[in-house]
Amino acid sequence: MNAHDLHGRPVIIGGGIAGLMTALHLAPEPVVIISKAPLGDQTSSMLSQGGLAASLGGDDSPELHLADTLAAGDGLCDENTARRAVDAAPQAIRFLEELGVRFDHAPDGTLLLGLEAAHSRRRIVHAGGDATGRELIRALVAAVRRTPSISVLEGVEVRSLFVEDGEIAGVLAVGNGDAMTLSTSRVVLATGGIGGLFDHTTNPLGSFGHGLALAARAGAELADLEFVQFHPTALDGPRHPMPLVSEAVRGEGAILIDEQGRRFLADTPAGELAPRDVVARGVWRKLRAGHRVFLDARQCLGPRFTNRFPAIASLCLAAGIDPAMEPIPVRPAAHYHMGGVAVDAAGRSSRRGLWVCGEATRTGLHGANRLASNSLIEAVVSAAWVATSLAAALPGTHRRLKPAIVPPRPDASRIRPIASHALGIERDGQTLREAAMMLAPIAASRDAASDPALVALMITVAALRREESRGSHFRTDFPSRDAEPRSLRLTLDETFKDAAAHSSLASVRIA
Repeated sequence: MNAHDLHGRPVIIGGGIAGLMTALHLAPEPVVIISKAPLGDQTSSMLSQGGLAASLGGDDSPELHLADTLAAGDGLCDENTARRAVDAAPQAIRFLEELGVRFDHAPDGTLLLGLEAAHSRRRIVHAGGDATGRELIRALVAAVRRTPSISVLEGVEVRSLFVEDGEIAGVLAVGNGDAMTLSTSRVVLATGGIGGLFDHTTNPLGSFGHGLALAARAGAELADLEFVQFHPTALDGPRHPMPLVSEAVRGEGAILIDEQGRRFLADTPAGELAPRDVVARGVWRKLRAGHRVFLDARQCLGPRFTNRFPAIASLCLAAGIDPAMEPIPVRPAAHYHMGGVAVDAAGRSSRRGLWVCGEATRTGLHGANRLASNSLIEAVVSAAWVATSLAAALPGTHRRLKPAIVPPRPDASRIRPIASHALGIERDGQTLREAAMMLAPIAASRDAASDPALVALMITVAALRREESRGSHFRTDFPSRDAEPRSLRLTLDETFKDAAAHSSLASVRIA
């Protein structure tokens, strides 16, 4: 189809679960999905081993799921949003099955339910043992391709958004080396997370927060950017992104040990199934002290490991490790972003005409620390909220877009060392100020590193603003929690203003 024929249609940017589900919920309204890779490829969705959290067991309820979510969120969850999500989760599982997703079932036909950290009940629905994301993508891509109202532009990357008279007017994209513009007053960002800003990540390296940069440069507010979740157990080896050793392995009883076989989290409440920020800090501090860390599943799973976790077993065997016979070397890696573009209950950003769905949002479900397996369910249920809101919005006037300079293809390689040093599991004010001084000029330069630098800079400024330790954000110079939890919002202009102030402080101290 000629791109000219697509003008005026809603545009969804991103080919992961959030984007695919939004398009499916919008059918039969014509819609365009723009994906920089083939649908599902180069997405965190495809790599997801964990499942979807839903209160489906006889001993479970949405109230219990809500309580666990709020506890993990450490005071920063939006309770109304969290309640909507957990209430919608069971029906979302049934809808996914109707779309063709093949979840794991027990011999009696009931869904198999797993246990993960900080959950009080078994409520994690998996597919293929540890290949849930791959199965979801398979089924959703097939559903999208058989839906005639959905047009797909693959191998096309959006470089910027047009804004006119305070609202979205279109997108500027590049495909096969050629620039293209699409006029639209309705855009959905479903661009995923920010793990690609870090040296150690479980995310695709291209996931640097592209949607956050697009939204910020379009004038939208972002919120709670400082909350970056590090998964405690990525497979420690040379592969990038780092293969994930799912939390479900710890849910089956695997323990964390050092090179001498000592279980170093034995005295931590809930041990290996404590909230992820607690476990990640425990592992990080052990590594920083010069030890190695391993996940030991020999006693709890042993020879059953391969049947229960076939994908993880394959990754381990490829690295020369037999998880049935020896412990798995692990380390924390950037995994999920709780912050993102600030949205209302319908997924609308502060910029008229711009909706956001999935990991690129800050809906308030996750607060300061995401509860395991709440991310995929958020992508599924919030896609329905976004689609409902977008469908009710009247199409804006078709605008003739003015010529614009095409920004270069983003490249985060220059930014990773800075972000990894300053924005890791433990942070401090001086290091953050020095990072702001380095990142600000790159973010303002509009070269290939400018968008990754902008996202890293906004996270840095947010981390400086939050002078406390809460959830996944830990300041060694402010180790206690404030009495009153608060969400922090940030704009592009505020970011550069704060960065200038902090950079001057850093220059004085460095000198």
